[in-house]
Amino acid sequence: MKLTPGEMNLAQWRTIYQGEAIELDEAALPAIQAGADAVAEILSRHEPVYGINTGFGKLASVRIADDDLATLQRNLVLSHAAGVGEPMPIPVARLMLALKMGSLGQGASGVRVETVRMLGAMLAKNLIPVVPAQGSVGASGDLAPLAHMAATMMGVGGIYVNGMRKDASVALKEAGLTPLVLGPKEGLALLNGTQFSTANALAGLFEAERNFRAALVTGALSTDAAKGSDAPFDPRIHAVRKHKGQKEVADSLRELMAGSAIRASHLKGDERVQDPYCLRCQPQVMGAVLDVLRQAAATLETEANGVTDNPLIFTNPAVALSGGNFHAEPVAFAADMIAMAVCEIGSLTERRISLLVDPVLSGLPAFLTPKPGLNSGFMIPQVTAAALVSENKGRAFPASVDSIPTSANQEDHVSMAAHGARRLLAMNENLRAVIAIEWLAAAQGCDFHTLKSSLPLEKARAVLRGAVPKLEDDRHFAPDIEATIALLQAGALASDNLPGVA
Repeated sequence: MKLTPGEMNLAQWRTIYQGEAIELDEAALPAIQAGADAVAEILSRHEPVYGINTGFGKLASVRIADDDLATLQRNLVLSHAAGVGEPMPIPVARLMLALKMGSLGQGASGVRVETVRMLGAMLAKNLIPVVPAQGSVGASGDLAPLAHMAATMMGVGGIYVNGMRKDASVALKEAGLTPLVLGPKEGLALLNGTQFSTANALAGLFEAERNFRAALVTGALSTDAAKGSDAPFDPRIHAVRKHKGQKEVADSLRELMAGSAIRASHLKGDERVQDPYCLRCQPQVMGAVLDVLRQAAATLETEANGVTDNPLIFTNPAVALSGGNFHAEPVAFAADMIAMAVCEIGSLTERRISLLVDPVLSGLPAFLTPKPGLNSGFMIPQVTAAALVSENKGRAFPASVDSIPTSANQEDHVSMAAHGARRLLAMNENLRAVIAIEWLAAAQGCDFHTLKSSLPLEKARAVLRGAVPKLEDDRHFAPDIEATIALLQAGALASDNLPGVA
C-alpha cells in the first residue's frame, strides 16, 4: 500500500497497524525537497531561527555556529532519548514510524528526502525501533519516545528485527542501511510531534471497535439466554430520539435476534413487563459509545494526516514559523473519549453477566450450573469481570484535565495525551476478557434452553463450543476464559457487517 502523506484514511491506518506493507508515494518527493531547500535558504541568511541554528526550549536564545549544526541535532536526539518503562508494542511502534513518515512527507518539516526514505526503508525491512513507553507529557510533542525512534535511525539504541531485539547499529548494517547523519532541523523534526500519542490512540481505537462489535453479539446472546425482549429494539423507539449510533445498534440487535425460537417462545404469557437496563438499554448505551468512538476517530484521522512538529517550514518565500502544533490536546481528548467508551462497554457487559448468574433475574439455574451448591459454576468468573470493569473505571479518569509545567516553565501547559492514549490497550485487554466471560455465560445460559436461538447467534455459540465445551461440572475455569479471549483476539465476533467507527 502506498502511503500518501496527508491523505490517509482511517481504514488505511488500521491496515498498517495490522502489519500491511507500505511504501512512500513518490509524488510526495518534490514537496519534501522544497522544504529542505527552504531550510538551506533560511540558513544562508545567517539569522537566528529556532530549532535550526539555536538551542531548544528554555535555551532557544542560544545561537549555534554553522559548524556545530550537525552536532546540535545529534545532541538533541541523544539527550532527549530519556524514556523509561517497557517498550512500545511492536505494532504500535510500527504505526508510529508510519505516522512520522506521513507527517514529514508533506514537506513542511524541512527534512531531506533521504531522511524520509530512511523511515520507509526501516518499515520495508521490518526494522522497528525499541521505544520505552513512558516519558512523554504530550507537549512539546512526544519528545522522549520519538527521540528513541530517531536515535535508532542514527544507529543508537535497539531495533526489533522480525521481533528479535538487536543493537541498532548491527540491525542497520545487516539490513544494508547506513546510519543517518542528521541535517539542520532534522533531529527536531523527528522528535517533535504527536506520533507516539496518536499511534497509541489509534491502536486503542481499533481494538475498541473490535470489542464493541463483539459485545453487540454477546449482548444479543445474553438477551436470548435470559429470555429478554427484543421490543426495546423496535426502530420506532430510536427514530424519535434521532441518535445515529443508537439507531444502528438497535438495528443490529434486531438482526442478530431475528428468527430466534427462544424469543418466539415467550412472546405471549411472559409475566415480566420490562427487562433490566443492561438488556433493554443496549441501543442507548452502546449507541452512545459508537457515536463517541466515531467522534474520536474523526479527530485522530485528522491528527494522523497533520504536520505537528515545530517550527514549520514554508516556501515562496522560505520561512520558518514557530507555533504549537506539537501540543497534543486533540489526541488527549480523543483518548479520554475512547477510554470512557471502553469503560462503559465493559460496565454494561458485566451487568449482563451478573444478571445471567442470578436465578431470580434470569430464570436460569444459579450461577449457570446444573448442580448449584455442589458446583460453583460461573460464580467467580463474574467476580473476575467485576474486578476488570472496576480497574478500567479507575483508568478511565480523564488524562486531559491534568497538566504539569516542564522545561523550566517554558512549556507550562501540556496535554498528557501520551499516557492517556497508552492506557487504552490495557483497558481493551481487560474489556476483551469481560466480553469473553459474557460469551461463555450467554452460551451456557442458552444451553439450558431446548429451543434454538437465531442463525447468527447459533453460529456464535457453535464457534465457542468448537473451543470450549459446555460446563457440566466444575473444572479449571481459567483455560476456558483464555481460549475464549483467543477467539476474540482472532476477530471471531467482530463482523464487518456490524456498525464500526468508519
